[in-house]
Amino acid sequence: MPSRHDRIDHHATSGSRNSLWSWTNAKSPLVVARNYAVIWLVRLNPSLRLKNWLLRRLGVTIGRGVSWGLESTPDVFWPELITVRDDAIIGYDATLLCHEFLQDEYRTGEVVVGERAMIGAGAIVLPGVEIGADARVAANSLVVDDVPPDTTVAGVPATEH
Repeated sequence: MPSRHDRIDHHATSGSRNSLWSWTNAKSPLVVARNYAVIWLVRLNPSLRLKNWLLRRLGVTIGRGVSWGLESTPDVFWPELITVRDDAIIGYDATLLCHEFLQDEYRTGEVVVGERAMIGAGAIVLPGVEIGADARVAANSLVVDDVPPDTTVAGVPATEH
């Protein structure tokens, strides 16, 4: 099985500054502003149906019965690279990132959360990561590698427990 690094797209940037200075070349500022406004509403809204409806409008692929905890944050730049399958739980203040801005490039990669997977409060999932069905990510973990199905990971970086 390929690692998350094999599934990440690399986008070189030019100029004397780090790649974040080129973000407007990577994504339309209007799209990012719209995404930010919608995600801000999603983060604060307790209605799971409304959260899922709004996130689908941004391109997030969401299965049936998905639950987003309060203040959970899908990627603001590339929400369309997120797939959350049936009955998964994204915990309070968890973050799903589909991009990384580095010095000379930015990277993008899909994040896939499997059926009935659970991501704990405050966890961060990096671009290109796949979390398997029935997997569990402990609170405040940093997920830098794929999580196999029916596995529990915890820590920074998250490792199997």
